[in-house]
Amino acid sequence: MGARGQTVARLTEPDVTLTDYGVTLECAILTGLLLRREPARRGLRNLFALLFASAGLAALAGGTVHGFFLREGSALGAILWRIVLLAVGLTALAGWSIGGRLLFAERTARVVEVLAAVECAAYAMVVLALDQSFWIAIANYAPSVFFVALAFLAAYRRHRQGPLLAGLLGLLLMVAGAIVQRLRIAVHPAYFNHNALFHVIQMVAFLLVFRAGRHLIAAPTAAER
Repeated sequence: MGARGQTVARLTEPDVTLTDYGVTLECAILTGLLLRREPARRGLRNLFALLFASAGLAALAGGTVHGFFLREGSALGAILWRIVLLAVGLTALAGWSIGGRLLFAERTARVVEVLAAVECAAYAMVVLALDQSFWIAIANYAPSVFFVALAFLAAYRRHRQGPLLAGLLGLLLMVAGAIVQRLRIAVHPAYFNHNALFHVIQMVAFLLVFRAGRHLIAAPTAAER
């Protein structure tokens, strides 16, 4: 009984951990749904899969840190936190690449992808060797969110299709969630804090973005300029 009590005591932020794991499960399902069939636009499909898979990995590692390593200066905790930061970098890379493919012709889109990959490598070196502050990850990730939002908006203005509007709303919801997290708005300060609320908002946002992504990869004409 004593051992069980110690295990429970180590779960420092159960609300954050469980909602993070919820994001992980959702992203795993969405990634699987994208990969289970061959779409019309395979390259774009793979980028959306990378977006959800990397976001799920960040949530898995982040939830584990918040649940078991938040108050410990262990090597494993430090490794997991770096995994969080690197995974967020991959999510940003996927976002830049998706936006480039939706906004530009193939040649320009490839240039955007190359530049995004170079930036992602530089970001990785920073978070591995210099600074592991989460604000760096957010500063790196936020511009890609706005870039994809711009791409969804442009596609929606051309075609007026519901899934594209849903994707745009999902990205705006991500921004709203980040504001909630930044302002530390919580349902309850101890039992459902600002990070947990952000994760729930994020889950809804991912569903909306998934709807747009599935529509875009299934119908090539949906994103034609």
